[in-house]
Amino acid sequence: MLKIMLVEDQTMLLGTMATLLDMYDDFSVVKKAKDGHEATDYLANNPVDIIITDLEMPNKTGLELAEDVKQHYPGIKVIVVTTFSRSGYLKRALDCGVKGYLLKDSPFEELVDAIRRVHQGETVVESNLAIAALTDKDPLTDKERKILRLVGSNFSNKEIAGKLFLGEGTVRNYISISISKLNASNRVDAYRIAKENGWL
Repeated sequence: MLKIMLVEDQTMLLGTMATLLDMYDDFSVVKKAKDGHEATDYLANNPVDIIITDLEMPNKTGLELAEDVKQHYPGIKVIVVTTFSRSGYLKRALDCGVKGYLLKDSPFEELVDAIRRVHQGETVVESNLAIAALTDKDPLTDKERKILRLVGSNFSNKEIAGKLFLGEGTVRNYISISISKLNASNRVDAYRIAKENGWL
């Protein structure tokens, strides 16, 4: 019996997925969490085999949860089920140790199949996304990504410099480079483009 935790901030979807998965004799949904924080709290004291998580959630995202699991609970397999079909999200998910990546409009039987295959040690990825990931390159460095994330949170260059222990001029340079790489019109546009492509 596989112990499954579902992590999804849409209550109706969370309940529906739990009901459907519990219909299978080899699955048991042991926890329904609304975000990554609730999931992490549960993991501290409860064993789980598989985590099925959304990507974008308040408080703690699916990728942040996957990073925690990779570091502290390497035996647990993580499957992402999301609406985000950009290959940038897939690449970041795989870097975080995710073993399955499916879209929410996939047939439910594909999720059931993915759970069993991931548990057996396979990595299961939506085929169209896997092909796109081979050709779609992320142009940003880690530092540029960190700065653009803070741009997206409406921090000024001075505030970003303070948070990352950089000079304000250095931050301006990184932002200028990012704007150029992404063919953006300004810092906010650079954040938007990077976010839409899954590079943040």
